[in-house]
Amino acid sequence: MTQSDHPWWRGATIYQVYPRSFADSNGDGIGDLPGITSKLDYIASLNVDAVWLSPFFTSPMKDFGYDVADYCGVDPIFGTLADFDALIAKAHDLGLKILIDQVYSHTSDLHAWFAESRSNRSNPKADWYVWADANPDGTPPNNWQSVFGGPAWTWDARRGQYYMHNFLSSQPQMNVHNPDVQEALLGVAKFWMDRGVDGFRVDAINFAMHDPELKDNPPAPPGNGVRTRPFDFQLKIHNQSHPDIPAFIGRIRKLMDQYPDRFTVAEVGGPDPDKEMKAFTAGDDHFNSAYGFNFLYAEKLTPALVREALEAWPDDENVGWPSWAFSNHDAPRWISRWAPAGAEKSYAAMVMMLFVSLRGNVIIWQGEELALTQVDIPFDKLQDPEAIANWPLTLSRDGTRTPMPWVAADKQCGFSKGEPWLPLGTDHRDLAVDRAEADPHSMLNLTRKLVAFRNANEAMLVGNLNIVEARSNLLIFERISENQHLICAFNMGDDSIAWQPTQPDRWRMVKSVNDARLGTLPAYAAQILEKIA
Repeated sequence: MTQSDHPWWRGATIYQVYPRSFADSNGDGIGDLPGITSKLDYIASLNVDAVWLSPFFTSPMKDFGYDVADYCGVDPIFGTLADFDALIAKAHDLGLKILIDQVYSHTSDLHAWFAESRSNRSNPKADWYVWADANPDGTPPNNWQSVFGGPAWTWDARRGQYYMHNFLSSQPQMNVHNPDVQEALLGVAKFWMDRGVDGFRVDAINFAMHDPELKDNPPAPPGNGVRTRPFDFQLKIHNQSHPDIPAFIGRIRKLMDQYPDRFTVAEVGGPDPDKEMKAFTAGDDHFNSAYGFNFLYAEKLTPALVREALEAWPDDENVGWPSWAFSNHDAPRWISRWAPAGAEKSYAAMVMMLFVSLRGNVIIWQGEELALTQVDIPFDKLQDPEAIANWPLTLSRDGTRTPMPWVAADKQCGFSKGEPWLPLGTDHRDLAVDRAEADPHSMLNLTRKLVAFRNANEAMLVGNLNIVEARSNLLIFERISENQHLICAFNMGDDSIAWQPTQPDRWRMVKSVNDARLGTLPAYAAQILEKIA
């Protein structure tokens, strides 16, 4: 596949924006759609292909937008549908695609669908959510546990039944087995595509369907991790990952194919997501791509980890197209997890070069281009419901969601005129956009150059990837397309490594960081070589 004949999303670089924390236009301390629109020129300057917007839909914000009360509305704290239309128009003028979240497994308990469903057992939407009778002793129907802690069932006196929720009790589980529910969700997708949206990131899709027989989950065998929630004590076999999910995905894809150049990427969590990711992206009649959690919670970045992740997605006819994220709105920032103290800048440069060299799509989380660190949020400032419920053992998601720093000298770093909904990182002022813009050697300017390099090289975008070496701190892989052959070499350690390809006179270095030279990779150095003969 050459650079000119692949769809725009194949090899795309996607920039994830968390609307609450990106830019606040009205001074209420919460980011909004007009704020994002005002910063689209900045995003375009990163040379990315698309912007993924986390939820901005009408919501009580118990889970900050992933509890949707109206799939086709914009919550007033973020603006209006007219504001969204203006954002789409400007993004398209700048050549940026817009992707938005779709949450198809659950809604808010304030959604009109749930209000009708819970009113009695005979209404038209009675079977739109997962309802079940109590056991004879009044206990919940089975042993399923919710992700955020406690049973996955809440009693509802209106119906005299329990309703299921995989997450918060205010996030009732939809019965996606029901064809009417599927039609309604497809209608939501059509609504947004008709407004010009270029694609979807589909949230928690492996939670979309359950075992209708409501069989108990078996206990999980002991592991090395600390169990902080009842959810951790079970193998999640029956409350999620039902084999009918790919058929529903096929219906979504059939609708998407009626619109040109649309793209879908699925989030697939869990301890062993590869099987589901493959099923959800198989052939040309499912999602275009999926990403798992290979890197998102990894405590250390190693050649072995990269090898394991990449080799799970070979360039085979029946294997889907991967997407990769190193951090996001749920996972702590990688620079705080991986970078050695005192070597953060050089380490970050190596990691960003590795990131843009991967086969698949790369999803840059807002602030990664500035090397923003994870923020330690004190308990009295926490907003994340899971972190509050399981304090202090569950890592707060708030620490990665803090406001973007735009202007170092401004009181709130240019994010807002008011008090931000989460505190700014104490070291983020020094990493603010205006300071990074002025520094030719900043992470921001390096990111721009690396993404531009990726875009300009066919092998980086669509080429095959072959691991040459992955041992100790040395990672070498090839990227090979019809018209180009590259070798990418990375030293992930603090000792210099002597390395050169066979027949070194047939290669030229086309990109490097941290003083990499032909034959030598100093600490945290990386280089990309192109075959010339």
